[in-house]
Amino acid sequence: MTPVRVLLTEDHRLVRASLRSLLDNFAGVEVVAEAGDGREALELIAQHRPEVVLMDITMPGLNGLDATRRIVKDHPKVRVVVLSAHTRDDFVLQALRAGASGYVLKGSTPRELELAIDSVARGEIFLSPAISKHVIEGYLNRGDEQKSSSIEQLTPRQREILQLIAEGKSSKEIAQLLDASVKTIESHRASLMDRLDIHDVAGLVRYAIRHGLVSSEE
Repeated sequence: MTPVRVLLTEDHRLVRASLRSLLDNFAGVEVVAEAGDGREALELIAQHRPEVVLMDITMPGLNGLDATRRIVKDHPKVRVVVLSAHTRDDFVLQALRAGASGYVLKGSTPRELELAIDSVARGEIFLSPAISKHVIEGYLNRGDEQKSSSIEQLTPRQREILQLIAEGKSSKEIAQLLDASVKTIESHRASLMDRLDIHDVAGLVRYAIRHGLVSSEE
């Protein structure tokens, strides 16, 4: 049987090394590349053409949720499994709405991860048993009746800029990273603050931490 080609995306090197060692022991899996953030993952997908991407949520530069949105749009045949420590239903819902095919908790067993990769590679949806009951019963049964959260109402560019602001980057640094003018970034920043009704950087940082765009530990 041909192994499933997997791209591993995780910003912490020790965690990534442990995951790589684990995946290398799965008979039906071949790790074709590793990425340290969402932006690098997008570049490596084009080079290595994986079938499945294992995606952390909270990563610098471009977080896993926004990277997932881009992957699903640009590479519709690639399936994304979010591998996260976040257990809250809103994180799971954000991942599914972004287009993820699976959501596995970092505290799961190796067998659960192996099942997740196999399931999504076959076109199925996989949720860790520890969270799926709450999501299915509390939210997914009502599907489109659920209102999007404020973070999902932001444009991809606004989410990207919000994350970079929360990481402590200046408008000039953000402009250089995104190949835009400082004036354009300032305009996006003002629009972002208006939409969220948050008018100081500290408030934006707290909001970004609450929604998993950046880590409170970094």
